[in-house]
Amino acid sequence: MVNKQEQDSGRKPAKQGVRDVIPEPNKINASTPYDFNGKNLTPYGGLLPVVTMLEKLGFQALVEQTLTSKRIPRAMDLYRFVLSIVLGLYIGFPRLNQLRYIARDPILTGVLQVTKLPVQSTFWRFVNALHRQVARQILTIMRSMRERVWQAANVQLEVVTIDTDTTVHTLYGQQMGGRKGYNPKNKGKKSYQPMLTFIAETREYVWGELRNGDRPDGKQIAAHLRNVHAALPPGVKRIYGRADSGLYCRETVEAYEEFNARFVICARKTARLVEELRQAEWKPSPKTDADAECEFYYQPAGWSKPYRFVALRKEKAGKETEAEEAEQYQLFETSRYKYRVFVTDMRDPIYFVVWFYGQRGSAENLIKEANNDAGLAAHPSGRFDVNGNHFQLAMLAYNLNCWLMLFNREPQADATALQHTTLATSRLRFLFVAAKIWRHAGRTGVSYSDHYEEKVMFERLMGRLRRIAQRAQGYAPVMVPALR
Repeated sequence: MVNKQEQDSGRKPAKQGVRDVIPEPNKINASTPYDFNGKNLTPYGGLLPVVTMLEKLGFQALVEQTLTSKRIPRAMDLYRFVLSIVLGLYIGFPRLNQLRYIARDPILTGVLQVTKLPVQSTFWRFVNALHRQVARQILTIMRSMRERVWQAANVQLEVVTIDTDTTVHTLYGQQMGGRKGYNPKNKGKKSYQPMLTFIAETREYVWGELRNGDRPDGKQIAAHLRNVHAALPPGVKRIYGRADSGLYCRETVEAYEEFNARFVICARKTARLVEELRQAEWKPSPKTDADAECEFYYQPAGWSKPYRFVALRKEKAGKETEAEEAEQYQLFETSRYKYRVFVTDMRDPIYFVVWFYGQRGSAENLIKEANNDAGLAAHPSGRFDVNGNHFQLAMLAYNLNCWLMLFNREPQADATALQHTTLATSRLRFLFVAAKIWRHAGRTGVSYSDHYEEKVMFERLMGRLRRIAQRAQGYAPVMVPALR
């Protein structure tokens, strides 16, 4: 008799999944060997999105058609010289002599299609040969690039807020145009006092110019605001303007009224204005941090008509009333009160006007970012025209970050919720990315680390940039929904 029953009739264990081999951590210590045999390695792998954006938006043709120079360089052409300086500023090297640190970087030299950047003296000869009109030509390039970026990134802002402000650049050499003027941090030293305007919604730099250390007069301010209006994209229909007390004058108000902009300007202390404040009817101000508020119509000397003035006041403490301080930013003092006074043509309640002006503080941060991160405060030459051209190149590098952030934004339609990533943070997250450039079968590529934390966002950005395509009228949008 044959027994067909299996000898081992017990249940067999289910097959377990193949376990991943846990890698051992790298052991780096003092005896770790090293060499210099790595080829085509770069710490600036994040330049690839920048170059992709510039290429897709026709930046090279725009530079070659707009910029003019009498000198014909031999080491590189005009476009490559400009691009190398702008990318150097974007990486974080505001001085021409610092470009030698990236002279052989494979991704930078690959973008410029050269084996090595020229020496410092060659860059200086090129920069010194540029005439003073190049600064305005760079502003024209930024205006065209802004329109193209807004079309491709689907930015359809019809209402924008422009923040205009001045800053002080202390000079430590014998630069041409330096003046001993308003310089609260370094009193008595020569300085420049450039004027800049930003779009509050997108943080873009719109217009500006390098100026000597004297306070700008009314004609200069009015001319600046007219240029700002001309530089805005054609889709903008309503403009709001904000300015501090340094721009408080009749010409500023008239310039805003020329292009129907609603404005709020911080008023400067005068004897007549203080008298109006004392005679005004003050009421409690529960929606602000002040003790009382008032509004009145007042026509300063030389102005064409009365304007609405709104004011807040706060009673000074006992110790403060003993020693009266000088005029301060956004406020001035009398023996008993601290005042904040604004002239405006807006009909909104006082608390809203004050809140709206308070949002202008972001412009101070943008200027600080341009000074510290984009190299705006570095004036490398003793010639004023060369420094003016370098000023606009630095702001072009600043705008590169703003334009990339418009392409890298989350799919949102509300411009008020748009987050701003500073240039310093963008460098750490998206620019300083280790990469290897490889060539195989006639193709060139870039390999990044599989440990890169922002690779999902990086791939999303590259996908959007590579979809940019020119159509009959401008560029097709690569993002939805539209930013409004």
